[in-house]
Amino acid sequence: MPEKKNLKQRINEGDVVIGAAVPLTATRERLEEVIKEYPYDYFALDSQHSAFCEHDLVNVCNIAAELGVDVQFRIKHTKFSFMLGNYLDLGPTALEIPQVEEESTVQEALDSFYLPPVGKRSWLGGESKGFKEFGAGKNLSESEHRLGYSNWWNKTGVLWMQIESINAVTNAAKLAKKGVDCLSWGPADLSFSREANPDHPFKTDDDCVEYVADQLKGTGTKLAIRHYYPELRDKYIKMGATVLLEIPK
Repeated sequence: MPEKKNLKQRINEGDVVIGAAVPLTATRERLEEVIKEYPYDYFALDSQHSAFCEHDLVNVCNIAAELGVDVQFRIKHTKFSFMLGNYLDLGPTALEIPQVEEESTVQEALDSFYLPPVGKRSWLGGESKGFKEFGAGKNLSESEHRLGYSNWWNKTGVLWMQIESINAVTNAAKLAKKGVDCLSWGPADLSFSREANPDHPFKTDDDCVEYVADQLKGTGTKLAIRHYYPELRDKYIKMGATVLLEIPK
């Protein structure tokens, strides 16, 4: 029987994956309710616009791991891209950097997210995704464990850049560097940006979505959309999005 594809592989291969937005304080009972409602592929947690306690993130990641669901986490601020390794030490599979504008931010995120030899992430702590299970019972040497886990992580972790301005939309192809799995959508801040640029040819959110979807063709980076409502799934899939995020009941 072929090995089950992980979240990164599914995203990279263009499978449609759907996540559920849940609070950092979500209980086991709530997470179980959510996946009974629909077999979501990941839980999405946000610290950009909500209070954030590291212990809460560890707790949700541990519960999600027991339920067999990955965790995506949006970090507090763009300028914290250098801290991605620290966030990953708390257990998420995927990280999202908000309000990305510059290629330098993307490169800093790539360096901090991936372990050597791909990136420069520092060696990790015991709460990191899969660390406790990796190599269990295999009697690996320190070197075999370290290098094996590094290779595993670099094929497992999912990195998102959130684009939320006309400038970021226009330069989407430049932000879609190798190792960036998704460019995700920030419709509210993008609306502010469009309103500040009334003469720009992109007049609507859909204009921007269509442009980015076209720019990402052939890059290996996929389009992620916060559409929130299940009834909008088909609309954005037809527009080229393959990574979706909605609010469960």
